[in-house]
Amino acid sequence: MSFLYHNGCWLRTRESDGHWRIILSERDRRNRSTSDTGELVRVRTPNRDDGELFGVIVQMLGYDRVRVRCEDGQVRVGRIPGRMKKRVWMRVGDTVLVVPWDFQTEAKCDVIWRYRGNELEWLQKRGILKMF
Repeated sequence: MSFLYHNGCWLRTRESDGHWRIILSERDRRNRSTSDTGELVRVRTPNRDDGELFGVIVQMLGYDRVRVRCEDGQVRVGRIPGRMKKRVWMRVGDTVLVVPWDFQTEAKCDVIWRYRGNELEWLQKRGILKMF
């Protein structure tokens, strides 16, 4: 049996027919499901144990700051980390995943993920994202 890392998954071959078989971790199994067309869709969902919330960008404040309206009703100032600043462009109206700060005030948060259009449709169809 041989192993190969391809497109973010570990693959292995079966000795009998030689086809590739996908090996998924527990987190990958939870985040993957089949859509109506039969293709696999992978969407990041909020980890409530870590305090992650959905939010919508209301205003761009400049530099790496945004004003975010979170699903719990609060408006927070969000910080875009350096690893996302140049790679993921954000605009007003984008749905994001935020983590409120626990060491300062509840009025600040970190933006950790931006959802694309097809990911939003998938979350709304499954009932995970309710418009707030």
